[in-house]
Amino acid sequence: QVQLVESGGGLVQPEGSLRLSCAASGSIVSINAMRWYRQTPGKQRELVAAINSGGSTNYADSVKGRFTISRDNSKNTVYLQMNSLKPEDTAVYYCNQDLRVGVRDYRYWGQGTQVTVSS
Repeated sequence: QVQLVESGGGLVQPEGSLRLSCAASGSIVSINAMRWYRQTPGKQRELVAAINSGGSTNYADSVKGRFTISRDNSKNTVYLQMNSLKPEDTAVYYCNQDLRVGVRDYRYWGQGTQVTVSS
């Protein structure tokens, strides 16, 4: 059984910083990819950042230069460092990991963590 647990969200002032974490536990054979999404009410879920098994990354244009995705494969954990936060970054952030469990590949989602940027 695999579980993804997110942490690090909260209330922060504009120009502040937060670091989100998403740790997977269970009988994981390998990690194929890790991603962060965000969603606000009435809007489609948006891919914020992704990192593949080789370590290459990509970001949404709206967060380039401000957010950094990283990973620690030994801990099955993905991080999102969020700097220079803006009110428009307010959203529920969801992590996603593509994992091999047993002999099959699965996509798992975290429970979501609220990030609110407000003065």
